[in-house]
Amino acid sequence: MNIAILSRGENLYSTQSLLKAGKARNHMMEVLDPSQCTLVIENGRPTLYFCDEIVDDLHAVIPRIGASNTYFGSSLVRHFQSMGVFCVAGAEPILQSRNKWTCFQILAQAKIPVPKTILGNAYDIGSVLEKFGEPPVIIKILQGTHGQGVILAETYQSALSTMETLKAAKVRFIVQEYIAESNGSDLRVIVVDGKVVAAMKRQSRKGEFRSNLHRGGTSEAIELSFQEENIALRAAKALRLGVCGVDILQTHNGPVVLEVNSTPGLEGIENTTGIDIARSIISYIERNKR
Repeated sequence: MNIAILSRGENLYSTQSLLKAGKARNHMMEVLDPSQCTLVIENGRPTLYFCDEIVDDLHAVIPRIGASNTYFGSSLVRHFQSMGVFCVAGAEPILQSRNKWTCFQILAQAKIPVPKTILGNAYDIGSVLEKFGEPPVIIKILQGTHGQGVILAETYQSALSTMETLKAAKVRFIVQEYIAESNGSDLRVIVVDGKVVAAMKRQSRKGEFRSNLHRGGTSEAIELSFQEENIALRAAKALRLGVCGVDILQTHNGPVVLEVNSTPGLEGIENTTGIDIARSIISYIERNKR
């Protein structure tokens, strides 16, 4: 098959891992930089150019769309879908998972447990804080990755001033309960085609509440409990993602889903678990393009 990876970083670990896995299965692999793609609708039909060449021979694409490129990236994926090309992640699921509030609404509709969360557009932001009781609380902008745009407000005044600043700047955000018992850790679960293929526990470094490996966190491979595996699979199904990373917090009341990532990084979890996730993604494409 002819498979393209949509990525602006050909030398990134995840892109290279996918290229290697695809070539090992005798597929024709290439990387398309979304910034060099031109989307055209002509004579009522979608057409796509990469640089000056028409792209009409692909069987599947693997989106590796960065958060800063969500709008055009999802439009590009939708264009491929309209051309009949199989996409590992569809345009709408990418958009829905990227918006934290939309993602939580979909998870709640599917009765999947998530932390208590309030959309930060209330006319009286003080009343929002009252619904959480004593601080701390977590404040998050609606779109962000690698822990960016996530703020731990440890006092009522710091929470209030942060929310007022974001509101004045017209930045959309959510307010979320702080789950102390997670102790700066979470679980990253990779789901491919309705199955958990890898899982690790991430622990934040000292003095940091975010467990992202990009921020100096550590990780270890783990075996999930039935509850943890169950909500990871349900979250992937609710968001209609064939491939995704599901972040889970362990609480006194059981696991809750913190985030669903439509473009999960592979470096940290492949190195931690020793599992070839890229190969699982290529196999997923093969099963759907027989």
